[in-house]
Amino acid sequence: MAIRADKDLFLRTDKDSPIPAEARANFQGLPYYDIKTEFRLPSLLTERRGEAPVIIEMQTTGTGTDKMRRVGTLGFSIGAVEYNLTAFADVNDRTMDKLFVPFGDLTNGSDTYGGGRYMNLRRTATGLYDLDFNQAFHPYCVYNPSWICPVPPRENRLAVAIPAGERLAPNHK
Repeated sequence: MAIRADKDLFLRTDKDSPIPAEARANFQGLPYYDIKTEFRLPSLLTERRGEAPVIIEMQTTGTGTDKMRRVGTLGFSIGAVEYNLTAFADVNDRTMDKLFVPFGDLTNGSDTYGGGRYMNLRRTATGLYDLDFNQAFHPYCVYNPSWICPVPPRENRLAVAIPAGERLAPNHK
C-alpha cells in the first residue's frame, strides 16, 4: 500500500521525522495489521449545528492540554453493535475541513499504543464518511517520548478490539 510505504520513507529520511536522527538508519518500517475490509465502515457525521461550539481541553502526554472543538459524532456498526466516535477540529481551525478522530480500543496496551490511535478525515459535503480503521495510526510520541500528543478522551474509548491500521513492533518498549 503506497500510503504505508510513503510514511515509512518519511519516518526514515525526513528532517521532521519523530524518529530520533540516530535511530533512522536502522528503522525497518512500521508494522501493520493486514488490511481488513470489515474495518472500513460507512459512517454518518451528526453535527452540532445551531448549538454553541463545545470546546474541550484534551489531555496530552505532557503536562498540558490541547483545546479542541467537538464537531459531531460519527456513528458506525461493527457486526450488530453500534458505536460512536466524536470528531474534533482544532479550536483555531475556522474552516473545520480536517476532522481529528482520536480513539482507544481493546488492542491498546498489547498490540497497539496504550494511549490510543488516531484517524484524520477530510470534511465531506454530505456528512457521509469512509471510516477506514486500516488507516489508523499511532501518535508520534510512540516513536519519540519528547513529542507531546493528545490522548483520546474517554468518550472515544471503544469496548471492542480494532485489529486494523498501525500496530506496535514486538520489541516496542
